[in-house]
Amino acid sequence: MIDFGWLNIGSLVLGLIAWILPVVNLMLDKKNVHKNRGSLSFISISACAISLCFQIFYSYRLVKIEDWSALMDTMGAVVLVSAVLLIVTIILNAITLIIYRERIAE
Repeated sequence: MIDFGWLNIGSLVLGLIAWILPVVNLMLDKKNVHKNRGSLSFISISACAISLCFQIFYSYRLVKIEDWSALMDTMGAVVLVSAVLLIVTIILNAITLIIYRERIAE
């Protein structure tokens, strides 16, 4: 039988990756224009999307096994954390894009 608890761990790890990559992207050498900046932003947004997908799969699993009490206990936190993950990831990548465009214009 598959242990679906790994979906939560995978979601957490991918969520952290989604936040760390834009920060790394911003900390790269300011004078050098790196070609992989767009790739790092794409990977960050992809990690965020996969993280959210893992949460959907885990919730679906709870529905399939009819564990309504676990579903009702966790959905509020899942919704809040998912929204924060998405919003912060978008903001970090938008900041990266704005700074990257300013550096190219110089």
